[in-house]
Amino acid sequence: MKRFKNILFFADGSEEITPALKRAVQLAESNHARLTVVDVIEPVKTPGEISSRLDIDLNELLKEHRKQVLETLSQSIEQSDSLIYTRILTGIPFAEVIKYVQSGDFDLLIKMARPPAGISEKLFGSVDLHLLRKCPCPVLIDRPNSAASYQRILAAVDTNSSATEGCDDLIMQLATSLSKRENAEIDIVHAWELPYESTFRSGRFRLAEVELKLLLKFEAEKHQARLQALLERYEMTIDDENVHLVKGDAAESINQVAKQNNSDIIVMGTLGRVGIPGLFIGNTAEEIFQTTRCSVLAVKPIGFKSPVE
Repeated sequence: MKRFKNILFFADGSEEITPALKRAVQLAESNHARLTVVDVIEPVKTPGEISSRLDIDLNELLKEHRKQVLETLSQSIEQSDSLIYTRILTGIPFAEVIKYVQSGDFDLLIKMARPPAGISEKLFGSVDLHLLRKCPCPVLIDRPNSAASYQRILAAVDTNSSATEGCDDLIMQLATSLSKRENAEIDIVHAWELPYESTFRSGRFRLAEVELKLLLKFEAEKHQARLQALLERYEMTIDDENVHLVKGDAAESINQVAKQNNSDIIVMGTLGRVGIPGLFIGNTAEEIFQTTRCSVLAVKPIGFKSPVE
């Protein structure tokens, strides 16, 4: 993946060398990129009568402790031949990380997923979801039990409009380069539906079967042509066995293909409306984030503006 120059790893309180941290180091080395390991301390509010009796600042003590932990982690990674920078921030974790991404011009954020306590069916916790939704650079959230190397990568592309064209190319570039670096197999999935098909099948607006088949054929051919045009830029064709053109709901189709192929990671976009802070994610991405058991590498559309400033 020789495309990143400035990588940020968010430790999120961890005191261990996780697979996600190892992956961050490996990506930094293969890209000859700068790597910074960051953590965030949420301020401790001490009652005034207690604070006045203490000879130390608890927040400074916590910051110093986390700084030592990060420096120890950075120094103990055997594979690392390059300098790893560390930084401790104070505030709301996801917001401070996003602000730091923007001020530091980072081009990739990596962290290990932290599932919500007591909800075993969900992979991503609150901080993970905030970062996936709002961070302007690509975000890789690695599942806790991730293997040292990915074996199968799933690129989910959306060729439905010109707004996704640049995003689709970034997805393909990231997925193909990651597959080469990890020596992993790559699958491509694109799901499509006929708008208002259920309306056309029943009630007063029901179409004749021959008309409905014609509409379905036209819609299928349109998506085939768009997908083929994208694939050709990466020396692939729509007939390749690893290309999955699926009729159905996008989130359900992506999750199904990921499960069938034992995908380790989904590379996908988070299409929402661009240029407007706050309208930052599409329904498909949101549903996948809530249901997948795969690691996710999420990219934002061109023109995305984070609501965090």
